[in-house]
Amino acid sequence: MNFDLKSLQDIDWNEIELDNIGEWPFVVKVLCCVIVVVITFVVGYSLLVSTSISRYESAVNAEEEFRTSYRIKYARANNLDLYRQQMLDMEAQFSQLLRRLPTSNETPGLLDDLTYVGTSSGLTFLKIGWLPEVKKEFYTELPIKLEIVGTYHEFGKFVGKVAQLPRIVSLHDFQIENAGNNDLVFSVIAKTYRYEQGERK
Repeated sequence: MNFDLKSLQDIDWNEIELDNIGEWPFVVKVLCCVIVVVITFVVGYSLLVSTSISRYESAVNAEEEFRTSYRIKYARANNLDLYRQQMLDMEAQFSQLLRRLPTSNETPGLLDDLTYVGTSSGLTFLKIGWLPEVKKEFYTELPIKLEIVGTYHEFGKFVGKVAQLPRIVSLHDFQIENAGNNDLVFSVIAKTYRYEQGERK
């Protein structure tokens, strides 16, 4: 029997009953079979194939994440000795820097050091003295107010010698004013720092 779509126009659809499927025209039977196959395919794909594809894609993504994580961890493990050496170097540098910070017993001597550095640079001190301490999270700032008289080049010598002191001293808030007679007044705040966390080695 040949399947002819034109024969669908001659069918009286009111006479087709589910109780008498065997008497349906061949075209209707074929059409119903096609519909059943399409529905079966769609439902089977949505229930079986699509979920399997989703699980497969999830597994592929998870595998890629595991591979990336493995490469990162492998690189870290491979360089573990290097990282340990870097940690030891940083701890040694940190300890060395801590030794350059004055202890409570050494802070009064910094005034003497600054005075000596200034006078040896040809400067005259108008004022030198401690300002209130400034507490920070891990250290305390110890500011010193300085007012000195001299020439521009003498100020440069003074700053260079301060940088060579065995203890860390930084200079802040520069002000230079004319004092007459070719002299300048150099106002500056020198800060040193005291470490507050634990015992220093």
